[in-house]
Amino acid sequence: MPTLRLGSIAPDFEADTTDGPIKFHQWAGTSWVMLFSHPGDFTPVCTTELADISHRLPEFVSRNVKVIGLSTDNVQSHNEWIEDIIEIGNKTAPTCVEYPIIADPDRDISRLYDMLDEQDETNVDEEGLPYTIRTIFIIDPLKKIRAMLHYPASVGRDFDEVMRIIDALLTTDKHQVMTPSNWKKGDDVVIHPSLSNEEARKLFPSYTTQLPYLRTTSLNGQ
Repeated sequence: MPTLRLGSIAPDFEADTTDGPIKFHQWAGTSWVMLFSHPGDFTPVCTTELADISHRLPEFVSRNVKVIGLSTDNVQSHNEWIEDIIEIGNKTAPTCVEYPIIADPDRDISRLYDMLDEQDETNVDEEGLPYTIRTIFIIDPLKKIRAMLHYPASVGRDFDEVMRIIDALLTTDKHQVMTPSNWKKGDDVVIHPSLSNEEARKLFPSYTTQLPYLRTTSLNGQ
């Protein structure tokens, strides 16, 4: 199976989900997508993660990002588990799981996206089949994989960082820029090295030269 890399076309698939059957590319449409896997239903860390994503869903929607989860359990299990996600989420904010969760009991999609755990011998089902690790794929409207994050099953994800990555991708696509270390939305950006000083001045009249190869600019108003 070919290795997925940044820029690879996200493999298409058909699956059952908590929102009914889907064809992935058709479901994605012209939106960005965050496809994420979690090791299993009714597991403690995953429950906190899916509650957090539920709270953040308006942030994803405002960025034209569709969210879809996956685990190796079936749809019935997902639907039963959602009640627990809502219970935990309601402890901090009103919670409603309004995004689909893919059922992948045969691991077909997990193998397609190389999500299965190869290191944690405890992260397996009753038959000894591996569960997934915590994987995130950020996929653009052209179905290209733009970012991949892999966490071990024991470590919960930082969704502030996920949102930061999405904001950076949206910003760098819109402008001919790059983002520096620890960049957050609204911070100065780095002008792409492919732009000459003359081209950069036309696009960013007030840019600053920090080093001959490092030029920064604010995007306020752009």
